[in-house]
Amino acid sequence: MLKQLLKRKNISQITLEADDEQHGLKRVLGPLDLVSLGIGIIIGAGIFVVTGQAAAQYAGPAISLSFVLSGFGCVFAGLCYAEMASMIPVSGSAYTYAYATLGQFIAWVIGWDLVLEYLFASSTVSVGWSGYVVSFLKDFGIFIPDIISRSPLSYDPHAGWAFTGAVINLPAILIVLAAMTLLTMGIRESAAATSLIVIIKLTVLLVFIGVGFFYINRENWQPFIPPNEGTFGHFGWSGVLRGAGVIFFAYIGFDAVSTAAQETRNPQRNVPIGILGSLVVATVLYIVVALVLTGVVKYSMLNVPDPIAVAVDFMGEKLYWLRPLIKIGAIAGLTSVIIVLLFGQTRIFYSMARDKMLPGRFAALHPVYRTPIFTTILTGVAASFFAGIFPIGILGELVSIGTLLAFVIVCVGVLALRYTDPQLPRPFKVPLFPLVPILGAGVSFLQMAALPMDTWLRLIVWMLIGFVIYFLYSRKRAVS
Repeated sequence: MLKQLLKRKNISQITLEADDEQHGLKRVLGPLDLVSLGIGIIIGAGIFVVTGQAAAQYAGPAISLSFVLSGFGCVFAGLCYAEMASMIPVSGSAYTYAYATLGQFIAWVIGWDLVLEYLFASSTVSVGWSGYVVSFLKDFGIFIPDIISRSPLSYDPHAGWAFTGAVINLPAILIVLAAMTLLTMGIRESAAATSLIVIIKLTVLLVFIGVGFFYINRENWQPFIPPNEGTFGHFGWSGVLRGAGVIFFAYIGFDAVSTAAQETRNPQRNVPIGILGSLVVATVLYIVVALVLTGVVKYSMLNVPDPIAVAVDFMGEKLYWLRPLIKIGAIAGLTSVIIVLLFGQTRIFYSMARDKMLPGRFAALHPVYRTPIFTTILTGVAASFFAGIFPIGILGELVSIGTLLAFVIVCVGVLALRYTDPQLPRPFKVPLFPLVPILGAGVSFLQMAALPMDTWLRLIVWMLIGFVIYFLYSRKRAVS
């Protein structure tokens, strides 16, 4: 039994299965498509919501430095993903990398864990999308009742669960189902839609930067690093560090680029470009937006759900037209995030089913579109259920801990594979080895350790459910 748990899947076998043109996924994506997918998922709730709150509560104008620190942490993990993706260019992402390096059981653990990152994250972002749409429509006199636009459940760490009086979050459900429908039509169509949405939200952010530059009040940057208030994490350099941990959510999802490897032309070259290119673009944009935002508005006034819209208000009534434009950008940004998250989850389920970790229906492809039709529908229905019922806070914490665990395992996998299989061709190599993977795993684990105990307990319960499924079903059927 122990031998099977530690059994690794041969990399040559993995790539051979992926190259099955007749029965596999279509290879239609190029480097720009992958960069667009990466930007599509990275630039979302983080830039439109978290930036202002982190500046107001933790770092002040130095939130731009927090983005630098958090970006470096993600780059460490991103470099490890890039090396793995260049060696193992298939759609399973961290699941497949773990199967090739750490064995079958760890592969199952990470595959089950990735549900927290992708499926629950799509639900989380859908709840945020619903809030922006309701607010946008309200600006034009269209009111959606709370009873059908809010989560029926709320959670407080001290008071526990409670009913809000709402019945269901209908807008959140509808956007998930719309994204699901688009994904069933094919990866080329989904990538084209994502690219269009990315252009919209980048245009909106660039307009904000260009206009906001002329309204910057340099006094708002003084002091750039507000003095610490006597508590760790409340301003000062410790606040910059705490801010980096909080805005980590803004970078979640770049690893989804690696799930598209099996649908990418020349994936050994293009997937690393997609991962690192999208991270660099997002980091630069985050830093500039943060500087403009805290230059236009005093950081203490940014603890709001829509900080960029607040900044537009400070620019004067003649720029009121920019407020709905910002909300359009936010809605577009969150839409592309939902699409890419659902896409990533379906490809991981597809890879697990190909290995017989899941029933064969999860690997069934549409006869015309060559997309995993059953998995796409199942993922969409499940994500819409969670989006319609649960509050954003509970879902968001699960997403963070699931993502960080995946980062740790991929970084450890790069370390392990360099020593167990040094002869394997690596079109892309992590620089400064072994420092980068060690830092990637260490930084990710430290951020996991900082999460609330309730989140750890939910992760443990989720993993125990996964262990039951593995030992009663998957282990007996898995490819050996």
